[in-house]
Amino acid sequence: MIAPLAVTLGDPAGIGPEIVGKAWEARHDAQLPCFFAVGNETALRRVWSGPIAAIGSPAEAQVMFATALPLLPVADCDDAHAGCPTLETARCALDTLGLAVGLAQSGTASGLVTGPVSKAQLQAIGFTHPGQTEFIAERCGISSGNVAMMLAGPELRVIPITIHIPLARVPEILTSELIVSRGRTAAIGLQRNFGIQNPRIAVAGLNPHAGEQGMMGDEEDRIILPAIETLRAEGFEVFGPVSPDALFTPRARQGYDLALCMYHDQGLIPLKALCVDEGVNISLGLPIIRTSPDHGTAFDIAGKNLADPGAMIAAIRMAGEAATYRASEAA
Repeated sequence: MIAPLAVTLGDPAGIGPEIVGKAWEARHDAQLPCFFAVGNETALRRVWSGPIAAIGSPAEAQVMFATALPLLPVADCDDAHAGCPTLETARCALDTLGLAVGLAQSGTASGLVTGPVSKAQLQAIGFTHPGQTEFIAERCGISSGNVAMMLAGPELRVIPITIHIPLARVPEILTSELIVSRGRTAAIGLQRNFGIQNPRIAVAGLNPHAGEQGMMGDEEDRIILPAIETLRAEGFEVFGPVSPDALFTPRARQGYDLALCMYHDQGLIPLKALCVDEGVNISLGLPIIRTSPDHGTAFDIAGKNLADPGAMIAAIRMAGEAATYRASEAA
């Protein structure tokens, strides 16, 4: 039996507590693996009326999970209210994340699912990382450059090569080395976490029509194609650059397991159009399993019982599948 998953509540003022509670309610229908929540108990009770069982260690979750949501409490910000983020809720979210990462590193949790946090609130308390992914990578002793953010849903998997930067800076940041690093991490991650032994990776062009033979830009010939050739030389099944407007049609999606996209919106727009309620962010390249729902804190609807738990359910399910596959490979 593998260890339970650790699921953080995220910012106590966001929708994280609500969707984690709703995920536990859906555990049977969704066939979810055993998990326990990590976070502030008061924040959870204010937005969810289901049964909660406080635990002192992850091992206790296996016993409690059938009848109550196991919770490893983080005793901060008991005055937190849904929809009202404060510096205290940000500190609680950060403390919760640090604790949960440690549990996953120790193996007492088989993987980590992170609830949504507010980057603005975290930065206000001195958080210097672009997001939770980079924080987790640092805690695991991994360079953030060797970690790839994969967004996945039932119909599509994408990895953006460049992420949270202005669109105007993409051509200057994009390099063959960066594409190779992301592509290599993607291929190994699909093998390690999903059992896809020979993953097929499509690479999008940067410009309309993939540059139209240099008429609309030369990044395809100068940067993207050399990266593809390097990855092929390493034995990976990679093809492209593909015209971005043709890459996400139903027929095209049947030809690859993952698409490498050159910038944030190039990958996330089709992903969210196809899988808005089931989108999952999984960090590839880490020694631990980490997933999260592909949405934010939604402070505007927090505490109103309006939050859809679909993406959280999908994130828990994906983390459980990855943990099961890794355990079977190690056996």
